[in-house]
Amino acid sequence: MVHFTELQPTDHFEIMLPHALSTNERQLITLFYQPLTGPTPISLYLTLWAEAEDHHAQVMNHYYLMQVLSLPLKQVFEARIALEAIGLLRTWRKDVTDGRHFLYELVRPLDAANFFKDPLLSMFLFSKIGEGAYRKLRQRFLTQPNKAQFEEVTRTFTDVYRPINQSLPMDDLEIHQAKSEDYPFYYEQFDFKLLQAGLSEQLIPSAALTLTARDTIAKLAFLYHLSPLQMQKVVITALDEHNKLTTERLKRAAADFYKLTVSTDAPILTKTFEKQPDVALDENLSKEQELLQYLETTAPVQVLRDINNGKEPIPSSIQLAEDLVVKYGMPVGVVNVLLEYVMLSTDMKLPKAYVEKIADHWNRKQLKTAKEAMDLARQERDKYAQWKRESTQPKQTQLKKPSYNNRKVGRDEQVPDWFYKRNEEVPQEQQDSAVDFEKERLKILQKLDGAGE
Repeated sequence: MVHFTELQPTDHFEIMLPHALSTNERQLITLFYQPLTGPTPISLYLTLWAEAEDHHAQVMNHYYLMQVLSLPLKQVFEARIALEAIGLLRTWRKDVTDGRHFLYELVRPLDAANFFKDPLLSMFLFSKIGEGAYRKLRQRFLTQPNKAQFEEVTRTFTDVYRPINQSLPMDDLEIHQAKSEDYPFYYEQFDFKLLQAGLSEQLIPSAALTLTARDTIAKLAFLYHLSPLQMQKVVITALDEHNKLTTERLKRAAADFYKLTVSTDAPILTKTFEKQPDVALDENLSKEQELLQYLETTAPVQVLRDINNGKEPIPSSIQLAEDLVVKYGMPVGVVNVLLEYVMLSTDMKLPKAYVEKIADHWNRKQLKTAKEAMDLARQERDKYAQWKRESTQPKQTQLKKPSYNNRKVGRDEQVPDWFYKRNEEVPQEQQDSAVDFEKERLKILQKLDGAGE
């Protein structure tokens, strides 16, 4: 019971409310923050708010909060740290002779515009309330003139004023600016040195890595659980034609990379002190339904691994899959069916011209699901066989039918062999021969570095 080492019912506290809170901020707390924390932390926040509006400051103990909220001490403590984590409460502690004395400072919620700009909070809210409710909130709170049609010409403080001591190092100014966090997220924990080690000045100018960009990069890496080496790919993709890294482009690039390499489901943030229940699998699905569900929800890179008996796919195959998702905007389930169809049709190869010709056809057909793609692949098998012969050498053999068109005794005829074997342990000799994707990608980056010099 860790909370007893942090808090006792007899510990005293007092409340600070530096700024009066408005009705609009109450709406933000209820509609934006409550889905993130749950109702109990918001009840604690509103209780502290009500007490703080009494201009006669009083020192109370935590028995009072337990009685008002009808909660045990453990839940009061967990509600407090949830408010701290989300940026609505700051806490100071002083040890005294008869226990501890706390000072709770209530913090204003972020306004709607800044909340939606923040990659962590906005994605957290999206995962909690769903796309429909999320869009309604955006429409309700962001009904403002379209700033995209304007160019901001606002002068900053440093544009107008100059310090008397001109020798003040710019690093000091940046440090002071960096500490103005809206909520306690420490982006210094992200390894920016490793990130920049693989990015040349020609590829990503250091001027593009502003404080705002760094903050966004660190938050996205935390949200999507991406390493600095993975974030290199995100940063390269997000750079615009003016060599700048905007928050929106970074968010989009990170989301696309995550969808391609990790999962099609939105990431979920959970509390560190809560044990998460195991996800129950639907055992009533047929093998073909299980295959379709797998293709709809699995990252294309993982599909490439599973088809190839767990071996790491080569960078060119990963790049091809990435282009289909990011560049051509194809749904992940459709991309997975395309990759599987071509590999099983060409003796485990991925001829780029052949893949892109089928991809163009499927895009014009506006396929949305793995089932639609699989049905069309069966219908157009003869046509695709002709395309394959046209895009390869004449001496090559006729197009081999994909596995899910061949009947297998004792198994569902629509399910290929690799799907049954995808969870089998890969022999050590195959693991040793697998391509080291990170090494190969760094080689590509080095080539790009050399080309830019």
